[in-house]
Amino acid sequence: MASTPSKASCARPASSAILWRMTSILWTALAAGWGVTAGLWTPRGPLTITEALCSVIVSAAIGLAAGRRGRSRLVMVLVPLAFLLGLETARSRYAGPSTGPPHASAFGFVALVAGRGLQATLTLLPMMLGLVIGRGVSRRLGQVLVALPAAGVLLLTAAIAVPARTAPIQGGVADLATVGRLNVMIRGVDAGAPVLLFVPGAPGGSELGAVRNHLGAVEQRFVMATLDRRGGGASYPALDPASHATLDRMVRDILDVTDYLRQRFRHDKIYLLGHSGGSVLSVLALQRAPEKFAAYIGAGQAVDLRASDRIFYDDILAWARATGRDDVAQQLTGQGPPPYEDVWGYEPIMLYENEAYAQPSLGFEIGVREYTVLQKAHTINAILDTWSVLYPQMQEIDLRRDAPSMPVPAWFVQGAGEMRGLEVIFDEWYEQLRAPRKELVVIGGAGHRAIFEQPGRFVTVLDDVLAG
Repeated sequence: MASTPSKASCARPASSAILWRMTSILWTALAAGWGVTAGLWTPRGPLTITEALCSVIVSAAIGLAAGRRGRSRLVMVLVPLAFLLGLETARSRYAGPSTGPPHASAFGFVALVAGRGLQATLTLLPMMLGLVIGRGVSRRLGQVLVALPAAGVLLLTAAIAVPARTAPIQGGVADLATVGRLNVMIRGVDAGAPVLLFVPGAPGGSELGAVRNHLGAVEQRFVMATLDRRGGGASYPALDPASHATLDRMVRDILDVTDYLRQRFRHDKIYLLGHSGGSVLSVLALQRAPEKFAAYIGAGQAVDLRASDRIFYDDILAWARATGRDDVAQQLTGQGPPPYEDVWGYEPIMLYENEAYAQPSLGFEIGVREYTVLQKAHTINAILDTWSVLYPQMQEIDLRRDAPSMPVPAWFVQGAGEMRGLEVIFDEWYEQLRAPRKELVVIGGAGHRAIFEQPGRFVTVLDDVLAG
């Protein structure tokens, strides 16, 4: 006579199924929580070594534990999906191209790869590898397929873990300092020499590489401090919260670093060098606290960015039509003249201004050890994100109105081949500018980046500044 299953034996499969579901829900919820945490902590992707290492370790640990403890194959799908959903939901509150929807353009592709792509490599990939390893891989082919990406993640993590550093100067000063949340490279053969603070140009840009490659002679005359402005280079993490990245904050950043240098090197006054967009902020800092500065050097001086952009638009459009670049001409005419609502409108200007004005292209000089791997990877995203936040504010500045006079002696270094969009407006301002002393030095054979293109000639200007 056939036996009937007991109530206990019927209950076991049912209780086991409930346990599987509960376990799957638990690990899915944990992955979603980590996604939210990562989205709030690293909305633009891991930007520092600590953020990157923690991202890899935590993601791999959650994946490994979920793979081992999860009693349902559903965890292989639910855990990574929950993580992505939590990540995207959390970082949607942060503005900028790196966090916004993908954009169909050259810069948009870079933003996607360097932003979400890099973050996925350091979070989602370790999590999925952990899931697979946790469930066990028995076949040789499967082991190979897991080992290869795992080795890639380990190698990338090792490369990311190498810190930025600057070569020592025997008897002098060589330091990557942090002032508040800002990075400053400080170098000089004599710690007692006059101090020169360099404020770089484009929002989100960094000039540590260009300074190291071209301006070594300046270190013989000054203690040269090169600022990574808020949002650029190693100061990229300081962009958030973006609501704090105001024009006033950017000017105060310059003054805060100035005070740090004055106190550290015991100088009542220091020299200030501003390039391009950074020159606008530098002039505003001078207006606010002239007693802290001995003299000003403006290079590729900007005056009114809104007016300059209109000239850039006209000139690049004329160049595109004259050279048969119908695609560029159509793009520009389609979007109309600036100003634009977002950074994408300025992309054709940024992409083609060097060609249109026959500017020597030095490129992004990031091949120096003063940058970490992450800082190199985020070069374009730092510019796009910071440009989105700061550039609309900077367009409200017109030095012809806001700085009709300079409170300290001022030298201006312009390339003979400077872009017309900057040159025309600068000439108007310089002609009416009042200052205790003002000098204009035009360097032949150089363009907008004259101080890097002709560093020897620039150094002679600095010698004149010191003599003055």
